[in-house]
Amino acid sequence: MSEVLADGVNARVSGLGISVPLESVAPEETVSGSPRQGFVELGAIGSCETGIWELRSGTVVDTEVDEIFVVLSGGASIEFLDEDRSVEVGPGDVMRLVAGSRTRWTVEDHIRKVYIAGE
Repeated sequence: MSEVLADGVNARVSGLGISVPLESVAPEETVSGSPRQGFVELGAIGSCETGIWELRSGTVVDTEVDEIFVVLSGGASIEFLDEDRSVEVGPGDVMRLVAGSRTRWTVEDHIRKVYIAGE
């Protein structure tokens, strides 16, 4: 997949308007529902990846990478399985995820976020 915001070019993209192709979440990562997810790679900044990620309708588990994200639309409840706590995120929220954290994401309708992730 090519990057939307290529290196060395001043450009913009609508984080809400860009099409994000969705696929079914792998059965081993699905807790409930029929979740679909996808991402669009925006480009790299130094050694960090940037992109837009969307998850729709369901509950999934994940092991996180080092990441900061901003919720563009929708929302989710994120349960930190190793910390016995959860947070609710919605439009405008900025959050840090620490690499190796085990999470459970519950999404009623959808969540769309722009992320910056370390490699």
